[in-house]
Amino acid sequence: MNGKIKKAKTPLPSTYEDLRAGIARQHPAFSDRLRTIAEFALEHPTDMALGTVAEVASRASVQPSAIVRFARALGYGGFTEMQQIFRSRLVAGVAPTYKERIAGLRRDGRFHDASNPHAVLTRFASEGMVSLESLQDRVREKDLAHAVELLGAAHTIYVLGLGGSFTVAAHLAYVLRRIGRRAVLLDGLGNALGDHAASATTDDALVAISFKPYNPETARLFPELAMRGVPSVSITDSLLSPIVDHAAVVFEIPDMPEAALRTMVAPMCLVQTLAVGLTLALD
Repeated sequence: MNGKIKKAKTPLPSTYEDLRAGIARQHPAFSDRLRTIAEFALEHPTDMALGTVAEVASRASVQPSAIVRFARALGYGGFTEMQQIFRSRLVAGVAPTYKERIAGLRRDGRFHDASNPHAVLTRFASEGMVSLESLQDRVREKDLAHAVELLGAAHTIYVLGLGGSFTVAAHLAYVLRRIGRRAVLLDGLGNALGDHAASATTDDALVAISFKPYNPETARLFPELAMRGVPSVSITDSLLSPIVDHAAVVFEIPDMPEAALRTMVAPMCLVQTLAVGLTLALD
């Protein structure tokens, strides 16, 4: 024996959720090309499960060799071995089959007549219904319970959502105030975003909302508050979002594939659920 102790190998992710967590954990250390693939993999898991290396590479706008490097960077021997984990998601029945059907209808041209207002309504209504179906499937009971518990224990609830997420943040702050909770909407008016957040303490709670393209002020302020120990709930679209690290609870609401605009139906439903759930918990 040479006296050297072999370092134990990190076990490969054996479930889809473990793989997602592994991708998110390694994302900061990836090269730009591998980051592109990581983001594609989390946003299009069905393509990763069903496509060939060439097909996945074409959709992700990279070379097939980069897809293989990505799999090996995660510890797998190649793409096929990693792909089995994505396929396990389909076998387990987690695949968003209804979402895929709607996306297929759009690709087939069922929503091509954008000049017809009712056709536009049909498209957005369809996307809204699918997003609610996905929300119901994705959100776990324990995450909802934990989020409600955090908000219930907070002296003040700070709500952060700028840019395209502002409507959801403003609605949550409004409902919280209507049910008698102290809520501060961090809206950035008067360039006083940091000043308004300065009073947040560990006795309070933060609800942060951000989707691609992530608002830079939200991405800057969230980690500052989280690192100060303010219990945080994040509502976002990816585990690679800048408001995921250090959050106590993360609600991931991916965008609809090929959506004309991001629908806010699911985030609105979620924040209403948190507010009403808080009210019921405190009664």
